[in-house]
Amino acid sequence: MTDLLTSIQAALGLPHTSIAFTDRGALPSAFTVTELACASIAAAAQAVSELLNQQTGHLPAVEVDRRLASFWFATSIRPIGWQLPPLWDPVAGDYATKDGWIRLHTNAPHHRAAAESVLGACADRAAMAAKVAQWVSKDLEQAVVDAKGCAAEMRSWAQWQQHPQGLAVNAEPLVHFSSAQDEQAKSWQGSVERPLAAIKVLDLTRVLAGPTASRFLAGLGANVLRIDPPTWNEPGVVPEVTLGKRCARLDLYNPADRSVFEHLLKDADILLHGYRADALEQLGFGAERRRQLAPGLIDVCLNAYGWSGPWQNRRGFDSLVQMSSGIAEAGQRWKHADKPTPLPVQALDHATGYLMAASAITLLAERLRSGRSGSARLSLARTAKLLIEHGPGTGEALRAEDERDQGSFLEQTPWGPAHRLQAPLTISGTPVHWALPATELGSHRPQW
Repeated sequence: MTDLLTSIQAALGLPHTSIAFTDRGALPSAFTVTELACASIAAAAQAVSELLNQQTGHLPAVEVDRRLASFWFATSIRPIGWQLPPLWDPVAGDYATKDGWIRLHTNAPHHRAAAESVLGACADRAAMAAKVAQWVSKDLEQAVVDAKGCAAEMRSWAQWQQHPQGLAVNAEPLVHFSSAQDEQAKSWQGSVERPLAAIKVLDLTRVLAGPTASRFLAGLGANVLRIDPPTWNEPGVVPEVTLGKRCARLDLYNPADRSVFEHLLKDADILLHGYRADALEQLGFGAERRRQLAPGLIDVCLNAYGWSGPWQNRRGFDSLVQMSSGIAEAGQRWKHADKPTPLPVQALDHATGYLMAASAITLLAERLRSGRSGSARLSLARTAKLLIEHGPGTGEALRAEDERDQGSFLEQTPWGPAHRLQAPLTISGTPVHWALPATELGSHRPQW
């Protein structure tokens, strides 16, 4: 555990403080998923503790619960009398090819359409399987990607180490920080109870990693506004990740909406985005333009496959990066299974989310100290490398969840009432709690 935490602390420039981890057991996996959960959550909590120390002269103690950290890496919401929508589209998943395995990611309608433009319309998994079986993995992966879809051939870690993208990711830091020249002195308006009060977070992220980061920031008092395109939806994760946020929609191809977005950006303290590396540039909101609009902005971004190499602009998700980087193949060998075996949870997403939150808070502390803002870049593939290199997982199972793991507060969501698991971290004097329940995308106006 200490090695993982030490690596993360070094990447974030945090002191090598030891942090208390309570309870025992781990998620069964080929890799140390529970350790990654604990270390990434601990780093985010430590960043808050260091910010409070800087502002108040008192360093709060931090503690992380192994069981709760593991559970939060799956899902934190416990519906009462209703059910969460399914996470996956009916044809998303792993398929045997002529020479191996491939994963098709079809959750978004346009990604499913891209796969079907290559393979033909598929009513169900059986129809898809028959078509995929006629292809060589590498050719199908390329064809789906060329059609602007999402697919990943299963590779071993050794194969990934020979691949141009694997080599590019190896050369990247876990967190790439750069500091901006513009100075913007703003005083701290938070408190020990709500360290991020009055901090405006503009969230342009989707699905899991980025929304995990903004959910954490909201739990410490930040004012989080999530912006989605007009038709985007991710029903399987919305109740999980919109906790504590307001959610609006804007069409950045529409001049009136672009103007609204520019005004929101001007007032933001932190921007989180998870578009492909070149997507905001193509919309006319590249790094230079963002700095012009919002001097002093803290800019934290992630992508799937890293920020250099031939795949830097490739669409990707946690499950695809697990296939590409050797995680699913190692899982198959570990489990003696006849098919790819991913991690028990989408750990690359969740861990990268907490690392993004830690990066944002670290950059905020620097802005409060020196007036200087900065940016941070992270990727799922680089987080995968951190996990893989930490070695094999352990055997001792976690004690099963029970009702005492849930908070007493009843969250009134648009879908029905729900409980949340208790927060997996404790920062002394700073309760992590969310002022707003989870909500539908687009349920608020695009304004601070």
